[in-house]
Amino acid sequence: HGIGAVSAGGKTKLLVDYASSPRSDILDYLFKPNFGAALQVLKVEIGGDSPAADGTEASHMHNNSDENYHRGHEWWLMKEAKQRNPDIKLYGLPWSFPAWLRNGTRKPLTDPFRLASYVLKWVLNANAVHGLHIDYIGLWNEQPYSIPYIKALRKMLDDNGCETTRIVAADAAGDDMWGIVDEVAKDADLDAAIDVIGVHYPGTVSPAGAVELGKTLWSTEDFATFNDDYGAGCWAKLINRNYVNGRMTSTLAWSLAD
Repeated sequence: HGIGAVSAGGKTKLLVDYASSPRSDILDYLFKPNFGAALQVLKVEIGGDSPAADGTEASHMHNNSDENYHRGHEWWLMKEAKQRNPDIKLYGLPWSFPAWLRNGTRKPLTDPFRLASYVLKWVLNANAVHGLHIDYIGLWNEQPYSIPYIKALRKMLDDNGCETTRIVAADAAGDDMWGIVDEVAKDADLDAAIDVIGVHYPGTVSPAGAVELGKTLWSTEDFATFNDDYGAGCWAKLINRNYVNGRMTSTLAWSLAD
């Protein structure tokens, strides 16, 4: 599945404002096959009107009657990536959700079908407005997951012609990053809903239970030391060890630009 990188938290916003020639060169080095990084997966934030990392990315729905699929720079970035490599895989993940989905709390998962509808609209209009097929969709960056939400999202994707958009679960980090594995092992419907088990900073290893599931395993956010020649060697070593030790077939760098 290859090597990828993450654009989120406003990290790539300034790239839009570069002069045309150096900006094009940077994009070539990132996305052109057999040239530079030659990235094969691009993961972007689904903006949520809340700060994350270095900035806030705008939601496509500021409220439940508002829809705008031209806000933010991630649409532009995905199209630039596709222009250079039509085969690159696109992956969307929310870092946060607008307040109206949270009912004034920090709990957007209480209404799984409403949340699934919000994400579905982003997926559908990526294609309808921008001609972008979203290959993978995540749940909620480094936050608790909801099994009813995962199942609701899979159903809504399937019911709306998005069967080929695969769910990645659960973009978790920390001591319980692999927690979803035990849930999948005992729930056939959940197993059917999820295609990829994705974790952050796994230390190049995955538990036996994850491997035994037979699902695709990814390191969906990872990092290797510095952005220099020494760091490049460490990054290569990390990619290889994630596969050799952890059977992870894709490693995504945090972040695409810094």
